[in-house]
Amino acid sequence: MRMQFSSGPDPTDLLTLPWSTPLIDWPKDLTVTLPRGISRHIVRFVRIGGIVYAIKEIFPALAESEYAMLRELNKRQIPCVTPVGVVSNRVDADGNPLDSALVTKHLRFSLPYRALFSRRMDPDLEPKLLDALAELLVKLHLAGFAWKDCSLSNTLFRRDAGALAAYLVDAETGELREQLSTGQRMHDLDIAETNLAGELLDLEMSGLLPPGVDPMDTALSVMARYEQLWSELTTAQTMSDDEWWRVEQRLRRLNTLGYDVAQIDIDDVAGQPHVMVQTQVVEAGHHKRRLFELTGLDVQENQARRILNDLDSYRSRAVMPGTDVDEYAVARHWLADVFEPVLEMVPAAFAHKLEPAEIFHEVLEHRWFLSESAGREIRLEDAARSYLVTVLAHRPDEQALLDPELMGMGGTGGAVDDDGRPVDPDGDGSGPPATDDYGASYTGASQAVEHGRQSWRD
Repeated sequence: MRMQFSSGPDPTDLLTLPWSTPLIDWPKDLTVTLPRGISRHIVRFVRIGGIVYAIKEIFPALAESEYAMLRELNKRQIPCVTPVGVVSNRVDADGNPLDSALVTKHLRFSLPYRALFSRRMDPDLEPKLLDALAELLVKLHLAGFAWKDCSLSNTLFRRDAGALAAYLVDAETGELREQLSTGQRMHDLDIAETNLAGELLDLEMSGLLPPGVDPMDTALSVMARYEQLWSELTTAQTMSDDEWWRVEQRLRRLNTLGYDVAQIDIDDVAGQPHVMVQTQVVEAGHHKRRLFELTGLDVQENQARRILNDLDSYRSRAVMPGTDVDEYAVARHWLADVFEPVLEMVPAAFAHKLEPAEIFHEVLEHRWFLSESAGREIRLEDAARSYLVTVLAHRPDEQALLDPELMGMGGTGGAVDDDGRPVDPDGDGSGPPATDDYGASYTGASQAVEHGRQSWRD
């Protein structure tokens, strides 16, 4: 048996797994049950040292190829799962050969598409899901990666400040080139359209697709979303000598979309008073990189954009106009005065429900709703208290270490512990409070929020 590991805990932790046993026969006390997409291969999840790993049995040559491909995509900062290693030359107790095992890190707080549709916590799920998938395809194609098997089943989704971020899970059919031709991109889109239509039809047959959502039209809409973003990022721009403001305008749009520009190529058009400008877009993550530089927080792109907006508001409130204060110093004060105090209020029982940055984003949104309902500004601390008991307490865990039936997919619907029992956040035996009890002034506002966000309870 040969084992090749690139990252993770002490290799001896992985060495002790029963590699000579087919994955389908691994004992249940060794594995954890997570919601996952449809796969043509046997997949099992194990937890070692607090880290969850996905193990997939796959033909040896494909395992080696996918492992190398995922490592390269990670180096290029493409959203995908992190490869840990490959176990090859496996044989069972009778000496019969077994397929290789590809080991990847499970993406924390991620969900497959069927789990998202089963929980149905977001009334705008379809457009958010399709936007995320279209953006992932654009990122892959910009990097020269032809997926050749784009589907919802081969994708994981994480919440990103109310939107969704998509991550590639399966790269066994992928091919990496210096640059993709138009034909190669179109071939990928044709495959995506076919797979999406089939998966959406399956959701419709299962009763998980809302009435009025047409699977074929929805699948086609992904192509339109893709083309719109691809055009914005790659189309050359022709302008007159006095229209340089249009270049700045486009650069701002690209930054808003989350992309940086590596260089601008300018070609004079012979005999014409126009200039051809071709931007070279680098990897996405403009706001994410900016926030990490200022605070050290590693979050999703939309989360970073939302947090940077709050940081800017904090700067305008905390720093006197006209004074020259170092932006890094302001960021440090914001972390200590705003971000960390909110997260410290989250009970340990709720720690696995959402990523910290997503909780902070939702607290800001909740504060806005409360302020609108109350007709006055609500303190962030009070908004956080209200959010914990009226919203977060009723959300299922999304760190995904529980059986799907206990994670809001037919189970308790509220907070549960590692054994699936309802959590009592106050420790007084009363269970999660059903209403906001932080003062009469918030009663009406909380009821309005509850009514407007009923989908979070369903």
